[in-house]
Amino acid sequence: MTLKVAFQMDPIGPINIDADSTFRIALEAQARGHRLFYYTPDLLFYREGRVMARGWPLEVRREKGNHYTLGDETEIDLADWDVIWLRQDPPFDMGYITTTHLLDMIHPKALVVNDPFWVRNYPEKLLVLNFPEITPPTLIARDLAIIREFKHRHGDIILKPLYGNGGAGVFRLDPNDRNLASLHELFTGISREPLIAQKYVPAVVKGDKRIILVNGEPVGAINRVPAEGETRSNMHVGGRPEKIGLTDRDREICAAIGPTLRDKGQIFVGIDVIGDWLTEINVTSPTGIQELERFDGTNAAAKIWEAIEAKRR
Repeated sequence: MTLKVAFQMDPIGPINIDADSTFRIALEAQARGHRLFYYTPDLLFYREGRVMARGWPLEVRREKGNHYTLGDETEIDLADWDVIWLRQDPPFDMGYITTTHLLDMIHPKALVVNDPFWVRNYPEKLLVLNFPEITPPTLIARDLAIIREFKHRHGDIILKPLYGNGGAGVFRLDPNDRNLASLHELFTGISREPLIAQKYVPAVVKGDKRIILVNGEPVGAINRVPAEGETRSNMHVGGRPEKIGLTDRDREICAAIGPTLRDKGQIFVGIDVIGDWLTEINVTSPTGIQELERFDGTNAAAKIWEAIEAKRR
């Protein structure tokens, strides 16, 4: 089977080819004989009934400083392609949401991964709200008094933007902290969105586990350990990836959410588990498959393509 595959992603030049999941997915697609095309989200457009993109035929290689070659710039009708990858990073703003609306118009004739309707309706920090029995106590609110009451109830909390990513804007407010009002003023001064607060899970000092699921099934995990003096474990901010296995509790969590992910067309998902608790379900642009492959030899990219090829058949 040879598929025509378009990647909607951030600029390919600056990526880290040893960590970027989109690069690994593209490399695997190329090895399987699929034809690649690349465009950035700003080059996606609607014109007179057709969803189009201006971009370039793409070849990739694992060679630092020379990891890609582009063909001649051209316009394509995305409805004519077999697979469209929705892979730009958040923030999950109106620009991001608009791309999901446009891609909705061609899906599933062209298979958009992950399904854009449910990416739009199930962003990472909101989908977990459907599973309160396996998540730490969580609050979505904008009003300071409501957030203050939640902090008083739980003492030690994490406060962060509802639609942030990569660990940006994540704060731990312990029982002695006096900065809640200032942080609230800062956040609400730059955004109209609510904030998310969660009870702090002390097990984060041992790591924040990223579990990769393909079509609702767990294929492996990596542990991300915060840097010294840090609360955040994201690799973007210095978290150290480590080899780790899946526990019975991890499998219980995956079994609880897997059917929903599968039913909603979320083929490649990365969930975050701290201790015994699910904290995020990442569907927009999950990462971690290269680290998993290095630690365990698990080729998650191949499993992802097997799932996609089965759907295209």
